[in-house]
Amino acid sequence: MTELRGVPVSASRLSLSRIATVLDANLYGIVHGGTVMRMIDETAGAVASRHCGGRAVTVAVDEMVFLVPVHIGDIITCQAQVNWTGRTSCEIGVRVTAQPWDRADEEPRHVASAYLVFVAIDENERPRAIPPVIPETEDDHRRFHEAEIRRGTRLARREAILRSRERARPR
Repeated sequence: MTELRGVPVSASRLSLSRIATVLDANLYGIVHGGTVMRMIDETAGAVASRHCGGRAVTVAVDEMVFLVPVHIGDIITCQAQVNWTGRTSCEIGVRVTAQPWDRADEEPRHVASAYLVFVAIDENERPRAIPPVIPETEDDHRRFHEAEIRRGTRLARREAILRSRERARPR
């Protein structure tokens, strides 16, 4: 099997923005969390596909944190990058900010953060190998290490659940 050449974090880093409208919001003028989640998934999916060089699908959302509300008329921006890669999967970190559309002088608010795991798939929808990510900055290295911790926690939780099910199975 051929070793894939590494890809720097900056090669697939991406930012997507849109203006929140009344169709995105509840009766209080606050944007639905699901609307923000969809933007997060779309942005992370684009980053994963760019890094993997083809199709990649969401397999897990490791963490999703909403910090403050987003309002109608806010420009919502999702900034995403590859934090970590395995053989067929990668973690994408997404930071979401919002800023009133008509207030360029106002500092964007950090409104949400999320970590999603994607698996690259081939034409038969089977997992395929992806290039390793190459962290470039101290922040990239920190993100890589923290992603490894999240992965370890996710795998340990899955293993603990499977063991629990085995013990609970009627004999």
